[in-house]
Amino acid sequence: MENDFKYLSSIKSPDDVKKLDENELNELAAEIRQKLIQTVSKNGGHLASNLGVVELTLAIHKVFDSPKDKIVWDVGHQAYTHKLITGRYDVFDTIRQKDGISGFCHPNESEHDVFYSGHSGTSVSSAFGIAQAKKINNDDSFTVAVIGDGSFTGGLVYEALNNAGRSKTNLIVILNDNEMSISPNVGSFAKHLAKIRSKKRYVSMKASLENILCKIPFVGTKIADGVYKIKTSVKNFLYESTIFEKLGFRYMGPVDGHDISLVTEALNTAKEIGGPVVLHVNTVKGKGYDFAEKDPSSFHGISNFDINTGEWVSGNTTFGNEFGKLMCTMAEKDKRISVITAAMSLGTGLSEFSEKHADRFFDVGIAEEHAVTFASGLSKGGMLPVFAVYSTFLQRCYDEIIHDGALQDQKMVLAIDRAGFVGDDGETHNGLYDVAFLQSIPKVTVYSPTTYDEMKVAFGNAFYKDTDVVAVRYPRGSEPELPEDYEPSFGTYDLYGHMWADTVIVTYGRLFSEAAKAANILLKKGKKVKILKLNRIKPIDMDAVDAVIDSKHIIFYEEGVRSGGIGEKFAALLLQKGYKGTYDITAIDDCFVKQAKIPDLLKEYKFDCDSIVEKLSGEN
Repeated sequence: MENDFKYLSSIKSPDDVKKLDENELNELAAEIRQKLIQTVSKNGGHLASNLGVVELTLAIHKVFDSPKDKIVWDVGHQAYTHKLITGRYDVFDTIRQKDGISGFCHPNESEHDVFYSGHSGTSVSSAFGIAQAKKINNDDSFTVAVIGDGSFTGGLVYEALNNAGRSKTNLIVILNDNEMSISPNVGSFAKHLAKIRSKKRYVSMKASLENILCKIPFVGTKIADGVYKIKTSVKNFLYESTIFEKLGFRYMGPVDGHDISLVTEALNTAKEIGGPVVLHVNTVKGKGYDFAEKDPSSFHGISNFDINTGEWVSGNTTFGNEFGKLMCTMAEKDKRISVITAAMSLGTGLSEFSEKHADRFFDVGIAEEHAVTFASGLSKGGMLPVFAVYSTFLQRCYDEIIHDGALQDQKMVLAIDRAGFVGDDGETHNGLYDVAFLQSIPKVTVYSPTTYDEMKVAFGNAFYKDTDVVAVRYPRGSEPELPEDYEPSFGTYDLYGHMWADTVIVTYGRLFSEAAKAANILLKKGKKVKILKLNRIKPIDMDAVDAVIDSKHIIFYEEGVRSGGIGEKFAALLLQKGYKGTYDITAIDDCFVKQAKIPDLLKEYKFDCDSIVEKLSGEN
C-alpha cells in the first residue's frame, strides 16, 4: 500500500533523491518497483522496460541537475521512474487514463520532460540539438540521452551519432543495453578494464598525461599521438573497438546498470571528459518481477494483469490475432508470401507465423523505412511481401512508399494495425493520419474492413487482384457488433438501411457499427436513414457516389483527420457530379487526440451511436 512507502511518498523532486545515501537509494528502488507493478497491473502500460531502469534513473537524477541539465528519454515508455521522482507520485495512479498523466514523456506535464517521446530513435538527434544550442549560448550544463539498444536498429540514431561525434558539446548518451551486446567483452580482464575506465581518476590521469606530452616542444604532439595509437590498438584488441569511438565519442563501459554506486561514479566520470560520451550500461528487463524477467516481451506493453500469477485479464480475439492466423493460412498455400515487421511481431499477431514460416519472416528492428524498401526488393525478386505495422509508425515511411513502392510499380501489401483511435497511449500513437497521407500517393489502394471476414477478402484482393501498393487498415481490438440483418457484399461498398431515405450516412471501418445502431434507433423514432459503407476507400468506387447522389442530406463520419481524408475526397466527387443537397463531415479537425478509452474517444468526437442519433434527429 502507498502508506507503506518509507521513501517514495516523500520524493517531490530530484533534489530529494540527491539527499539519499546508497542504502536508502536501494530501498527507494525496491519501493518504486512495487509501485510500478501495482499501477501497471491496474492501468496497463509498459512494465518490463520500466522495471529495468529503476536504478539507472535514480543514478541519473543523483548526478545531474534536472531541469537545468536536460534528460531526453528514448522511448518515453521507460520513464515511469523518472515521473515518480519528478513530482508526479501523487498522480501516478492516473497514468494512461483520461485526463491523467501520459504513459510517455510529456512537456506539458513537467519541466523535467523535455520532448514528447512516443517513437523510438529520436533522442540522440534532439539531445544533440539541445547540446549544440547550449554551446552556442555558453551554457556548460549537460544534455543526456537515455536510449535502449533496440532503438539502435533504426537508422536515425546513426545519423545523429555521425553528426554529434566530432562536436565539443557536453552530450552524454546512455546506452541502456537490456537484450543484446553491442560491444562484446573478452574475459575477466576486459571487464576489469571496463570498470577501471569508468573511474574518474583514470580519465583525469589520462587527460593530464596527454596535456603534459603535448606541451613538449616539437615532439610532444607526436608522442601523445603515438601513445594514443598504442592505447587504441590494445583497447581494440581487448574490446574489438566500438562504433562509437570510430564516430568520435568517448566510450565507457559496459557497467552494471543495477549498481547505483557504479553508475553514479561512471556518470560523474563522463561529466569530466569534456566532449560527447557514450556510457554503456547493462540492465535486465523486468528486473524484480519474476514473470516479467522470464517473459519481457509479453510484459513490454501489457494490459491489466494479476500480480500474483502474472496472467493477463483475458480478452476477445483481435484484428491483429486474426491477421496473424490469416497470414499463416495464406502462406501455406502460396510460398511467395513473406511477412515483415519492425520489432512488433507480438503486437501485430505474428508470433505463430514467425515459427511456422521462419524463412519468410523478417523482423528488421525499429526500421520502418528500411522495411518498406526491403519489401520493394522482395517484390522485385518475385515474392509477395506484407509489412505489418502500426498506423502511427507507418508515418515514418511516406517517402519510401512513394519512391520505392508506388513509383516503382512494386507489389507490396501494408497491413496497418491500430488504425484510428488506440486509447491509452494517446497523441503519439493514435492512427489518425495514414488515410490522409496514403490518399495523396498515386497507385495506392486502401481497404478499411469492418469485420474479420471482410479483412480476409481485402487481403485476398491485395495479393491477387490489385496492383502496386495495397494497404489494408484495421483498428485495435475486436470486430464491432453488427446488426443481424446486415449482409455484406464483400465488394467495394455496401448499402444498409432504407434505400429511399433522404438522409445518408457515409462511413467506413468500425464506425459502421455505430452508424448502424443509430439508424435502427432513428427508425424507431420514425426517421429513415440509409448508410453507405465504403470497404475500399481508395480509389472510391464511382458507383458508390452514384448510389447517394440524389440524397438531400449526406453526413460523413471518419475516424481520422478531416484534412485530406476520405470525407473531403467524397465531397469533391459529389460536387463534380453536380450534387445539390447538403453535406457535412464529422472527423478529427486539426488537433492531436489525447489519451482515453476508445469508447470515451468515440463519444468525445461525436462518432458514437448516441451522438449520431442526436445529430440526425435534427435533420429535416
